[in-house]
Amino acid sequence: MTDVPLTIVGAGVVGLAVAARLAPRFPELVVLERRGRHGTETSSRNSEVIHAGMYYPTGSLKARLCVRGKAMLYELCERLGVAHRRVTKLIVAMVPGEVAEIERIYALGQANGVELSLLTAEACRRMEPAVPAVAGVFSPTTGIVSAHELMDALLAEARRGGAILQPRAELVAIERRDRDFRLAIRTPDGVESLTSERVVNAAGLDADTVAALAGIDVAAAGYQLHWRKGSYFAVSGRSARITSRLVYPVPTHVSLGVHAVLGLDGRLRFGPDVEYLADRVAAYQVDDTKLATFGAAVRRLFPSIEDAELTPDIAGIRPKLQGPGGGFRDFVIAEEAARGLPGLVNLVGIESPGLTSALAIAEEVDRLLP
Repeated sequence: MTDVPLTIVGAGVVGLAVAARLAPRFPELVVLERRGRHGTETSSRNSEVIHAGMYYPTGSLKARLCVRGKAMLYELCERLGVAHRRVTKLIVAMVPGEVAEIERIYALGQANGVELSLLTAEACRRMEPAVPAVAGVFSPTTGIVSAHELMDALLAEARRGGAILQPRAELVAIERRDRDFRLAIRTPDGVESLTSERVVNAAGLDADTVAALAGIDVAAAGYQLHWRKGSYFAVSGRSARITSRLVYPVPTHVSLGVHAVLGLDGRLRFGPDVEYLADRVAAYQVDDTKLATFGAAVRRLFPSIEDAELTPDIAGIRPKLQGPGGGFRDFVIAEEAARGLPGLVNLVGIESPGLTSALAIAEEVDRLLP
């Protein structure tokens, strides 16, 4: 007899969304979380933005699941009382040479089904007087959400369906048997064994490690992850209320750029920057020597903000499928029967817009699992 019908590895926002979606179908499913509580890594160290979906190639999983997930997320927040707000967003061209990129983003968003408006310099200044933009794209459906409240709500939903969360439980081995998987799990009491008919790998930063435990050559499969750290600086003093919405520069091939992020409490931060971690060691300290570089990036958008108003804040780490200089990589959402592992679904490279897409990703997993 198999112990459980389904095991989910990782209790971040995606793992919990999968658990909430699948608990009614697979009562007594188990969620393994190596930390002492759920959602303490990538899911809680980010901008907490509900993205609209205008940046991603049309037809990609990121585009499709972001747009679908955004609608699902707003509905869930209303239904379960999760703190959120549609603060809206402005993407700005600061020099004439960036206007073509603004027009490209607008066209891509339209193709992806995102509600957007093109703005002139005058319209941008009416909206954000402190930002001397020459053109912009306005997104009325972009918002912010309490990631912690969202994860708590998803965990409660999963538990109502019969799911069990096992914290301090690190998966260390996977063996495919005739009809199920044998999992070796390190706990404070030692290594324990669990058999499971199905496994969903939602391990975030270590999703490639979990895939490798199942016997997949992650390099050959294209699952190898690169850890990319992003730091934020908070704004205080006279500029703390300089904007009422999210303000982004035009993106580069590397990132969406250092942008203005609002918290639900109205607190203003700027970030994240880009720093690849060669040794894949989670280091969340913010280097205060980055102040001058951050100040320059901030003043591209808001020229009046001074370095003295910026202080180091949080940092997060993203599981990137592309390394430094790499091009666009889509989410990996793969049922691995073709690799001789029926019942295993790998979720690899679930970075931004993973928070926004979480509920739609869970919907995809539900469709893929036998």
